[in-house]
Formats: sequence, C-alpha cells, structure tokens
Amino acid sequence: MSVLRIEGVTKRYDRTLAVDKISFSVASGRLFGLLGPNGAGKTTTIRMITYITIPDDGRILFQNKNVGTWSQERMGYMPEERGLYKKMKIGEQLIFMAELKGLSRSEARKQVAYWLNRFEASDWAEKKTEELSKGMQQKVQFISTIAHNPDLIILDEPFSGLDPVNAELLREVILELKAAGKTILFASHRMEQVEQMCDDICLIAHGKAVLTGPLRDVKRSFGRNTVEVEFEGTDEWIAQAKNIQGVSLKAHTRNRAEWVVSQEHQAQEILQTAIGSGASVVRFELMEPSLNEIFIRTVAKDHSSTLSTTTS
Repeated sequence: MSVLRIEGVTKRYDRTLAVDKISFSVASGRLFGLLGPNGAGKTTTIRMITYITIPDDGRILFQNKNVGTWSQERMGYMPEERGLYKKMKIGEQLIFMAELKGLSRSEARKQVAYWLNRFEASDWAEKKTEELSKGMQQKVQFISTIAHNPDLIILDEPFSGLDPVNAELLREVILELKAAGKTILFASHRMEQVEQMCDDICLIAHGKAVLTGPLRDVKRSFGRNTVEVEFEGTDEWIAQAKNIQGVSLKAHTRNRAEWVVSQEHQAQEILQTAIGSGASVVRFELMEPSLNEIFIRTVAKDHSSTLSTTTS
C-alpha cells in the first residue's frame, strides 16, 4: 500500500523548471531512494512533499489525503541545510522540537532521552549546539527528525559530512527504523549507500523522473553486463582481451580487472583469454551493473536526449 503518492508534480521558479511532471509512489514500510545529481530537483520535490512549498501543477497525497499543515506533524524531515539553535542546550532544543510536533512534554523527554542514549550522546543534553562538532550536530538533527515517532521519515543527504564510524551508526539506526515498520525516503547522490539500503528508487535528472521502481527490478532490467576477474600471474591477457569486439575495460589493478560487455557470451571470451595467456584466475563473475553505473548511463542518456530535443 502506498503511503505517499506524487502525481504529475511540476514546480517552476521564474523561468527555471525545477521539477517537471514527476510521478512516483512510496510504499508503506519501505526504504525509498530519491536519487539524482546536484540540481536535479530532489530537494525541491522533498520541500513539496513536506508542504514547505506548493506544486504549480499535480498533487501530492499522504495517507490518501492532500498534504498540508496536518501532514507536517506526521512527517519527520531532516533537510540538507541543517538548522539548530546555536545557543540553546541540546536537551531543551530536542524536547521543544518534539513538542512542536505534538508530543506532550513528558513523552518528549522520554523520547529524547531514549535517542540520545541510542546515539551514545546522553552527556550532550546540557551542551549548547555551538559546542558540538559538525558530526555531533548532525546526529542531534537526526534525533529531532525522529523523536516524535513520525509515520514518514524524510532524510536529505543524511550521510553528508559524517565520518565512516558515525555513518555506519546512522545506517544501523535507519535500518532499525525500517525493521520497525517505518516508511523512509532519503535523497542522495551516494549510489553505494542507496544500493546497500533501498528497496525502491526514483532517479531524477533535469527535473524529470527518468527511472523508477523496485531496485531489484531496475538492476535486472539492465542485464548482466559487468565482468570481474581476479587473477594471479601475468596480466598480458588484458591487452589481448581489449581486442574482443563489444568489450571495454572499466578498471584494472594489479590482480583485478573489471569489464563491461555488450553480450553475455563475451564474458566467456574474456575468461578463455585470461586462462590461455597463463594467468591463474582466482575469481570470475558475470553480474548486473552497479547502481552507480546505471546512474551514470541513465543520466548521460537523458542529457543526450535533452540536448537533441533542444537543438532539433
């Protein structure tokens, strides 16, 4: 069941068409990735979902009703531009924000204490925002997003600026929330994180939704076109394999080569070339392209189509 539906939504700013007839839906209890390069329209779309701005055309339905001030209490939104009160103590600030979202003061205290403890940050309660590092502030911002127990959690570039340890902690918490039945939408241009976490995706380029659906189906639709070979010994075979028609070398390190093939049977030609040259093949795998490659190919294709339309 869809908890959120975006239907033919368009948004203009003066002469700039920021979002162009975008449509997608977010199913209940799923983790949805809104992807695209910087300036693609991700944040504009999120700001319309959260009723900060209003579409020029189309409609946005949350729990089968048009979004409005009522829906803001049922959503938790962490914007890319973080916004905390610098002089206010962390505990007081989080309680205040939870109360603004409809929690009683006692329940707000309870939830804030729980989440500060979950992030190993209970001793931050009496500190002011300006006393915390950027990474610490980001965790506080995340707590303010989820403390009121929203039905829909929206995160805009949630891992931006986090070191690997804190990024992993945040990832764990997001997956815990999903396991608890929460619906989560996050916008990102970090393909590896999306590929590890998301159930469904929508790829936006130039304000348009150019690719949408379950991640598993999207990857399957591109076929198995990536070959990884790990080997020991000579790498002379790599120069030979470059001559196979329809094959291109994507990456090459001392004991590893990654190829892109236009047809699956070419993978066997690569393998035979490696073995025939005397290399010892440790691992050979024909697989679907990574989400990063799909992203690059789709955005490049859309860009070429846009240029063709503009110049014709």
